[in-house]
Amino acid sequence: MRFDQTIFSTLAALLCLSCPTVQSAKPEWCRKLPRPEYGKLEKVDQPDAWFDVYRIRPGVFAIYEPHQSEEVISYLVLGKNKGVLFDTGMGISNIRNVVDHLTKLPVSVINSHTHNDHVGDNWRFNDIYVMDTEFARTNAKGSREDAQAEIAPGEICGEPPARFDFALYATRPFHISHWLHDGDKIDLGGRSLQVIATPGHTPDSIALLDTENRLLFTGDTFYPGPIFLYRPETDLDAYLTSVEKLAKLVPRLQLLLPAHNVAEADPHYLPRVVKAMRQVRSGKVKSSPKNGKREYMFDGFSFLMRQ
Repeated sequence: MRFDQTIFSTLAALLCLSCPTVQSAKPEWCRKLPRPEYGKLEKVDQPDAWFDVYRIRPGVFAIYEPHQSEEVISYLVLGKNKGVLFDTGMGISNIRNVVDHLTKLPVSVINSHTHNDHVGDNWRFNDIYVMDTEFARTNAKGSREDAQAEIAPGEICGEPPARFDFALYATRPFHISHWLHDGDKIDLGGRSLQVIATPGHTPDSIALLDTENRLLFTGDTFYPGPIFLYRPETDLDAYLTSVEKLAKLVPRLQLLLPAHNVAEADPHYLPRVVKAMRQVRSGKVKSSPKNGKREYMFDGFSFLMRQ
């Protein structure tokens, strides 16, 4: 999601991240945590202090990374026969250990998209589903630059895991086992997940629909907060089409499960996102400058876009 660091900040990270003063300073975003929404959820004991885990529904766990500015959330969804891990997070600590603590079932990975903050621990898993796009094929080769931007000064809150090496941090290559297509269904045994193509944020973005339990895992297509729509691969027309498609599902939904910031959101956000994006595309909404980009503010979310 987050790739707005300058070349200077990346170089600074490489040169200075080993300095204790850089990592000990508490960034402003970190001071606002914990988010009050998490106080309402059932926290689950697990072995890794980098993560917080919450039980959202029976068989659904949010694996949250509150110590990095993205506040990435991956989801473990369990059926009777197998589980799906929807994204593998930053790769700063070992999400596989957390998953193994939560279930003994075989677990496959499905990626909401292949930005580095969602595929960081893909390499630890043997069975990986990704949308069939050239963008995903390229990202599966790994990346150092985008990963290093995630640990630049001000991006980490508190101490990283003891064995984490800032200088070596990179998104490792991973093997894609299965190519996904719009409408595919993954049977977990007593629970089925339907793939919904949602290109826009990236060409390979998807959402997962759990029809029976009325849950929609939205990836980066929607989350409360600044929605990042400024990367070269972002297509705003495709994004609008995708949120229009998701908004049609609202009568069938009880809960949205986004990939950043908070683990639960009201489905009625989606029609508001559609309306907001239509206003932006028609030039009816003013924006404000933010970190070299433009931010369009709405109630509960915003769009961060190119100048």
